[in-house]
Amino acid sequence: MPAPAVNLRDFEALARERLDARALGYYAGGAGDEVTLRENETAWARRTLRYRVLVDVGVRRLDAEVLGQRVSMPVLVAPTAFHGLAHPEAERATARAAAAAGTVMILSTLSGTPVEDVVAAAGGPAGGPVWFQLYVYKDRGATAALVRRVEAAGCRALVLTVDAPVLGRRERDVRNAFRLPDGMSVANLVPAGLAELPAAARESGLAAYFAAQLDASVTWNDVAWLRSVTRLPVLLKGIVRADDAMRALNHGAAGVVVSNHGGRQLDGAPATADVLPEIAAALDGRGTLLVDGGVRRGADVVKALALGAHGVLLGRPILWGLAVDGEAGVARVLDLMRAELDLAMALCGCPDLAAVTPDLVR
Repeated sequence: MPAPAVNLRDFEALARERLDARALGYYAGGAGDEVTLRENETAWARRTLRYRVLVDVGVRRLDAEVLGQRVSMPVLVAPTAFHGLAHPEAERATARAAAAAGTVMILSTLSGTPVEDVVAAAGGPAGGPVWFQLYVYKDRGATAALVRRVEAAGCRALVLTVDAPVLGRRERDVRNAFRLPDGMSVANLVPAGLAELPAAARESGLAAYFAAQLDASVTWNDVAWLRSVTRLPVLLKGIVRADDAMRALNHGAAGVVVSNHGGRQLDGAPATADVLPEIAAALDGRGTLLVDGGVRRGADVVKALALGAHGVLLGRPILWGLAVDGEAGVARVLDLMRAELDLAMALCGCPDLAAVTPDLVR
């Protein structure tokens, strides 16, 4: 019997044994030479924590408020595609685990599970919070219709991806001729009136089909348009520049996610840990500031908070947990992050998140 997973890297190793080559390549891969993919992790490791001593940390609180919503810890589930490649229960299992952990799940547009079913799995509109990750399509009417559907389902925020006017080239997928398995579709992308994607799109034409739906002409004006067709708060995901972060708030966004798409878009983009401080300084407390990319330890979460983030998004490790043991695997990944965050805060002399201040990190 294999040894139990005691950290997120253990889950990754176990998942690599369970996933087929196409699914593993799709989940694990990045764009180009995958420089940014690797740098996302090493950038957190380069930073050190200057801990405090002789602080009463006998009682610790990890709960936080993110976008006006209370969460049990500042670790949210990032939007990642096609959970059905990892487990038959797919996004439903992830939603149940996130709700049980008391945190937010951000559902990807590229989900094989309808948004209504994911919200129901999380406990319904009054249950665990589900946000929806959105792209702006060439067909603005279809985009607006999807927004109305997401609102009706009970999602509590929109996360607009802004770093994908076109898709990055992920060479692992090219080599593996990635395609969706039979019976799997893109439940929240299918155009109105179609029961499923065209057969060619389910196979090797998926990337081309999806890319054809994206609008490379999207500008800041479309942020204002999106806000005009929804009552939900809108976050912009894919920000790596301070000036763009300020523009986002000036155009009505409720906040930003510092992200380089997990290294899957522009290879050579900066690691998110490296640009987070300047973005936090520019926003100076305005709006919600989240970050993803390479977070693998509770200490990474402390570093992100000390650098100015209100919370982190966890992406690939959620997929590893799902591949290993479905809902229970995702729950265990989140439990490990909670335990590591609690330990790191105690050892840093931080009884609560308010004590995680900029002087802790270098």
